Amino acid sequence: MPSPAVKPPAAKLPAAKLPAAQLPAARPGATAPGSFVTAWAGALVALLALALWSLSVGVSDVSWNTLWSSSEDDMVAQVLLYSRVPRTLALVLAGSSMAVAGLLMQMLARNHFVEPSTVGTVESATLGMLMMALWAPDWSVWAKMGFAALMALAGTALFLAVLSRVKLRSAWIVPLVGLVLAGVIDAGATFFAYQHDMIQSLRAWANGDFSVVVEGRYEMLWLSLGVTLLACLAADRFTVAGLGESFATNLGLNYQRLVWQGLVVVAVVTACVVVTVGSIPFVGLIVPNVVRLIVGDNVRRSVLWVAMAGAGLTLLCDLIGRLVIAPYEIPVGTVMGVVGSALFLILIVRRRRIG
Repeated sequence: MPSPAVKPPAAKLPAAKLPAAQLPAARPGATAPGSFVTAWAGALVALLALALWSLSVGVSDVSWNTLWSSSEDDMVAQVLLYSRVPRTLALVLAGSSMAVAGLLMQMLARNHFVEPSTVGTVESATLGMLMMALWAPDWSVWAKMGFAALMALAGTALFLAVLSRVKLRSAWIVPLVGLVLAGVIDAGATFFAYQHDMIQSLRAWANGDFSVVVEGRYEMLWLSLGVTLLACLAADRFTVAGLGESFATNLGLNYQRLVWQGLVVVAVVTACVVVTVGSIPFVGLIVPNVVRLIVGDNVRRSVLWVAMAGAGLTLLCDLIGRLVIAPYEIPVGTVMGVVGSALFLILIVRRRRIG
């Protein structure tokens, strides 16, 4: 009697050799060489202009004329090196890493309307920082950040676990589930903080503010940049993961491992930003959707655009907050909430018109 045929296992393909024909296509005209170079040059010039503008805004006069003058007073250089440059670098690092984290979160959840601040990731990291402040105040900042990252990872995994058990009748169910879960975690953290008179600290972590960033208080954000670069190197694999478990498995990829790698990236980035400057809402939601409308769903094509646009939007919102009521300033989290809400409504209206 002949033995039954055995189906050979699917061949495992490295990320660089994933079949390009099976990946999402770019938007028409997005890959034209001339327009691509022009767009990159324009975006880099705009980002550099925003960064230089950010360096020149503040209470102290740090205009370029005073910087290059032959004055013996080195106060201008000190303000620039110890305050303005660290703040601008922190804005670029936090904005770009949170935007890429939002892109990964949307690929893993397979929904374009989720980000770390709407699925409980930020709230979980904030709860972790609150627990550290109460139970282990003498731990180092890195240890506290590690615990906050573990809490963020647990909160994101809980969201995906809940999502896998919900019958999805509409794409809007996914962000609604995330908002409900984030609200429950935030309510628990608020009750916990109220019991221990820590409401002020909780609000500081929940609202992004770069006014206290100086040299020595932002370097943790370089870790988020390193993790984000690793995610960029695995962009093709996350693109395939965003097409579903069966599609990724047929290409020989370990879907569950990809999901956990993405969750770790999102959790570490969120914890670094929350510990350093607090929560920055909407940047991980708005930026990936705007970039997706232009260059398509392929993560490899869009991830660098997302990082650059996230940095630019964060710089712009911070400048608005510093100029509206100068010499005082509005936290960037508040400005981003207003700007992000308006952009989010525009995206919803546009999506309904497209159908």
